[in-house]
Amino acid sequence: MLEQYRTVNRYGEKEIVIRRSRFIGHAAPVENEEEAWRFVEEIRKKHAQATHNCYAYVAGERDQFQKQSDDGEPSGTAGKPILEVIKRRGLKNVAVVVTRYFGGILLGAGGLVGAYTEAAVAGIDAAEPVIRKLHRTLTIEADYNWYGKIEHELRLKGILIKDTAFTDKVTVVCLPEAGSAERLAADLTNVTQGKCPITLGESVYMTHPMEEES
Repeated sequence: MLEQYRTVNRYGEKEIVIRRSRFIGHAAPVENEEEAWRFVEEIRKKHAQATHNCYAYVAGERDQFQKQSDDGEPSGTAGKPILEVIKRRGLKNVAVVVTRYFGGILLGAGGLVGAYTEAAVAGIDAAEPVIRKLHRTLTIEADYNWYGKIEHELRLKGILIKDTAFTDKVTVVCLPEAGSAERLAADLTNVTQGKCPITLGESVYMTHPMEEES
């Protein structure tokens, strides 16, 4: 699994008008090629009366699933520019559809490339680009006299605390980044003198703002 990757956070859309033609950029996160194709079909159905619904998507850990379509526009003027926007932004697991309602003025090949590029950028921005980082669940079971030191260590390192349960013992579940989880477990073992059981669990992706990229 990748330690982190760029994608979009949610569905987003943005309309721009270029020489009377309406271009609507739609973008959404997808987990696989099937989801990407389903998203394309949803937009096609929603905008069935549009002149064109051009699209591109990139899916898979190694970007192994890529597809583009000009949907009747001159070859290379729509699907390819949309795909290039996705690649230039370094995005994975994302599908983009640009819907066009023709306004009666021909744009020419260069104009079409520029229009579909601009609409794809607008749709992606509306969908809020983010970073998905791989975290790992770490659970600490401790007597109450160790809780203060554990909490201090976690907050000092900026570790996200998912849950804290207070019973006969204190159980703290936190989510360090996967690459540093084992080191954190070692640090906590040292802080608690090895007296608190620590369990490393499953890995999960979590969403972070783009400025947190490392």
